[in-house]
Amino acid sequence: MTVAQHVDALRCGRLDLAGLGETMHAAMTRLYPICRSITGNGVRSTLDVLAESLDIERRSVPSGARAFDWTVADEWNVRDAYIADRQGRRVVDFQRHNLHLMSYSVPVRATMTLSELRPHLHTLPDRPDWIPYRTTYYNRDWGFCLSENQLRSMDEGPYDVVVDTTIEPGELTYGELVLPGDSTDEVMISAHVCHPSLANDNLSGITVAAQLARTLRAMGSRRYTYRFLFAPGTIGSIAWLSRNADVLPRLRHGLVLTGLGGPGALVYKRSRRGERTIDRAAAHVVGRRGGEIRGYSPYGYDERQFNAIGFDLPFGRLSRTPHGEYPEYHTSADDLSFVKPAEVAESYLAVLEIVDVLENEERYENLSPFGEPQLGKRGIYPTTGGKQATDAVMAMLWVLAYSDGETSVLDIATVADVDFAGLRAAADTLEGAGLLAPAQ
Repeated sequence: MTVAQHVDALRCGRLDLAGLGETMHAAMTRLYPICRSITGNGVRSTLDVLAESLDIERRSVPSGARAFDWTVADEWNVRDAYIADRQGRRVVDFQRHNLHLMSYSVPVRATMTLSELRPHLHTLPDRPDWIPYRTTYYNRDWGFCLSENQLRSMDEGPYDVVVDTTIEPGELTYGELVLPGDSTDEVMISAHVCHPSLANDNLSGITVAAQLARTLRAMGSRRYTYRFLFAPGTIGSIAWLSRNADVLPRLRHGLVLTGLGGPGALVYKRSRRGERTIDRAAAHVVGRRGGEIRGYSPYGYDERQFNAIGFDLPFGRLSRTPHGEYPEYHTSADDLSFVKPAEVAESYLAVLEIVDVLENEERYENLSPFGEPQLGKRGIYPTTGGKQATDAVMAMLWVLAYSDGETSVLDIATVADVDFAGLRAAADTLEGAGLLAPAQ
């Protein structure tokens, strides 16, 4: 089965898209409890789960290594963390929710009053039941995150405060998977793996990328080579870029996947140049799904690293509910109930449709350009005339009208405001009938 056939099968129901959404949500459920950060056992455990169904190659970069203007941090791991009252009851407990500990907190063992603790406590007063997500990657500090209601229930103490963590030389770890294609030119799919129990902000991108990799691996042939990167945000992509200068000239298209659940419509963020092929392909798919197309901004996820002036790579970002635009962002409310199976299923299909455009974008030459060719005698036109042209006939007419050897199928889809997949199928039909040939 080709990518195009897979897209068609999902669209018409021959393949179970809803069931695929349930499968991806189940994968998120398994990954959700893992305490991920920019380094450490959580990242490795996440890659271990992905490696059960994909041939993920694990790469490591030692602590202290330089990556352009950055230095890889010491590795952070956590065994336990809590705040206990005088009766030994844990009023804040990392074991209950890993957001309770600020990521990269240094070790602490102390007895403190609530007044002494307050500078190290983080809450959301306007969302009193939610736990915030906070980090201190590059500043040696510590802290706990808790709901405002938890804080209000605490008396002056004193409290036993334990942060049982290690920060010591180790490694930054990322996962990589390469699926060779007919061409050595590459499409890169990137998802960050550095957040703890956050479903939309972290796990939706990981699971959609992993499902796409499994689907493409099963394809009979692929036009492009596909590279999947599962790396910690910012420092992970920068470390990868610093160590893969030989790959960069082959990267033709790139897509960062994140925030692919939640109730919002799809949102595509363009590359820095704004009119790369990935931009045009994604804009076509997202636009026809009623989504939003946005210009480039230097703030966001790893698309800003790939688009940096020194690399100038053609990378866009696909989201459904973008960062900072929903109240649940970076809180405990971004849980498994916030992301529905149907949402990740739609996001997956949108990504697959973008891949379909990249795989099948082509320029053709009309081999019968002097007037409209007679489609009926070739068996590709309805035998009963006098009716309104069908979508399939209109798609063939659009392709014939613009296939001058210079105008691509995606160009025609934009001009005609019709679905790329229909034009791609029409081009196949016309080529099979001897009326169309790939441009030289």
